[in-house]
Amino acid sequence: MTDLEKTIYKYALLNAVKHKGNANPGAVMGAIMSSEPDLRKDAKKIGSVSGRIVAKVNGMSTEEIELEIANLGIEIEDNKTNNEKEKGLSDLPGSHKNVVMRFAPNPSGPLHIGHARAAVPNGEYAERYDGKLILRIEDTDPKRIYPPAYDMIQEDLEWLNIKIDEIYYQSDRFPIYYEYAEKLIKNGAAYMCQCEGGEFKKLKDACKACPCRSKSPEESMELWREFSNMEAGQAVLRVKTDIKHKNPAIRDWVAMRIVEEEHPRIGRKYKIYPMMNFSVAIDDHLMGMTHVLRGKDHLANSEKQKYLYEHMGWDVPEFIHYGRLKMEDIALSTSKAMAGIEEGTYMGWDDPRLGTLRAIARRGIQNKAIHDLMVEIGVKMSDSAISWKKIYGLNRNILEEISNRYFFVPNPKKIKIDDLSIEKNNETDINETDIEIIERPLHPDHLKRGNRKLVFDGEVYISSNDLDDGIVRLMDAINIDIKNNDIFYNSKSFEEARKLKARIIQWVPANDNIKAKIVMDDASIVEGICESDCKNLNVGDIVQFERFGFARLDEINNDELIFYFAHK
Repeated sequence: MTDLEKTIYKYALLNAVKHKGNANPGAVMGAIMSSEPDLRKDAKKIGSVSGRIVAKVNGMSTEEIELEIANLGIEIEDNKTNNEKEKGLSDLPGSHKNVVMRFAPNPSGPLHIGHARAAVPNGEYAERYDGKLILRIEDTDPKRIYPPAYDMIQEDLEWLNIKIDEIYYQSDRFPIYYEYAEKLIKNGAAYMCQCEGGEFKKLKDACKACPCRSKSPEESMELWREFSNMEAGQAVLRVKTDIKHKNPAIRDWVAMRIVEEEHPRIGRKYKIYPMMNFSVAIDDHLMGMTHVLRGKDHLANSEKQKYLYEHMGWDVPEFIHYGRLKMEDIALSTSKAMAGIEEGTYMGWDDPRLGTLRAIARRGIQNKAIHDLMVEIGVKMSDSAISWKKIYGLNRNILEEISNRYFFVPNPKKIKIDDLSIEKNNETDINETDIEIIERPLHPDHLKRGNRKLVFDGEVYISSNDLDDGIVRLMDAINIDIKNNDIFYNSKSFEEARKLKARIIQWVPANDNIKAKIVMDDASIVEGICESDCKNLNVGDIVQFERFGFARLDEINNDELIFYFAHK
């Protein structure tokens, strides 16, 4: 294609996606004129060429269009306004009878927020249609297995409240893969290839079959029987596809190969290992999968697997591809996270800087916030960008209701209020030994929960950040005047504080408090003290420290409380 034809082809593909496989020549022309002003001078030529290219695109299946868009790296833009954008999970295509879905992670580590992109919709669809959800652990690459992840994955799904009906481990199913490998060889749909990898690639890229492709089923079966005695790289089993397929990656893909590494779960019991596309296609069929949700980066894999379905005469499940999940300022790479843990950069899989579900949960972010976010994003083909701001907004709506309020003073500074006046019975007594009990509700909207009590005797801790000169109100207590770090009593009147536009700050009694540390989202630690009623908290409780933010109690260490910061 010429550069002009490639441009027209791109806009024809995008228009076809928008109109469910039926691109409109006029709309394609309009999009080019609008988005590519430099080409307006070629309008007549574009008009004559676009009809032919649009006709070609309209002759492609929806999946072929999506695959071509992915192969060409074309970004699908969503031009709808916020009000027009579809939110939530649309209905699944095809039949909704006896729906079977699966979530199939690799056990390379615990689940992160990117995994929730797949896990939540699968769980929602299975529940919506009273179907079945299968957890399939895809552990056929020994080099990518982190043994604790077998249990961690199930724990993370339990945290997400996703109900699993059946669990399978692919490492238990090698005899099944061998059985179907032999069936494919015997019916001529697969062959043993002994070509050197580089040489095969040259032939494949030239759309030429390698010499091994012409082997008879009997010859391939003989090599198959000797396969386990070979070394890695000496041979592979290939599935026959269209050797002239426009995507070279799909041409005669590898189904089985030799793996020398010891498997963490099954040791050295097997030497012949299935490739992902082979084991996945067989398992999806045998487990009765009706719908397969996967990222659009798997479009080529879906195409590969269809060849296997065709060879075996199986019905192809409904493949639904969704766009990438983009998120800034979060570590989602499992391998990088593991390296950081091993190097001591991260404290563990629940380090607050990571995007793992257990790190998110440790901070007090609720599973419902993650669930609702993934349902809102849906399974559309266009990419989705999420931010911590969005997650915090959803989570705040939940925590506002359940979190009791307390005072926490970071970087505390003890102050004594000179000339303290405590008003009693309409009289003013100046007596530094007087004590006043100040009560505040645990939650302003849920008064039945009761009150906390703070002992006020004129000596309190405030944050060193609040020591600026001026009139300040200690919340629900008194107004004080700060002058060059000297503290003077001003009045008790809240109206006076409002009139003077005094800053309102939290405080903690100097003689009735408890030490606290808050691990922030960047893993830094803020030390301070909180009011003594926090002693009644249990590990896992989430509170709102007024003027500071929401935090989850993570540990009670002797006389010190350790919290993890959620967000403001």
